[in-house]
Amino acid sequence: MKLNYRNVNGYLLPELEYKSGEQMTQLGKYGFLRRDYLKNHKRAKYQVMLLQDTIGEHLLEIDQAARKREEIILREMEKSDPLPEKGVDQMAWVRAANKHRAIAEEIILEELIYV
Repeated sequence: MKLNYRNVNGYLLPELEYKSGEQMTQLGKYGFLRRDYLKNHKRAKYQVMLLQDTIGEHLLEIDQAARKREEIILREMEKSDPLPEKGVDQMAWVRAANKHRAIAEEIILEELIYV
């Protein structure tokens, strides 16, 4: 790997590329939760991934997997515990939908984020 340098005020600085930067702009909630978990609880792993410039790819993978898993869990919960009719009792529907989403999030946090 050949490095190019540029002169900045008499100092030669390497022109480094950081591909994870643009990937970080595409992250969602679960990607940021995973990043925070790694940063606070798995510091060595986080630092290695940061130095190897693989952190963005890893976080994107986790974020996408978590979103897909959330959809699957919510569909399964809808089958086993259907939501009440929205037009009849909207507040009951909101409570049930929030309960389903909270359960799905807890499952995702345990399976994908906090490992």
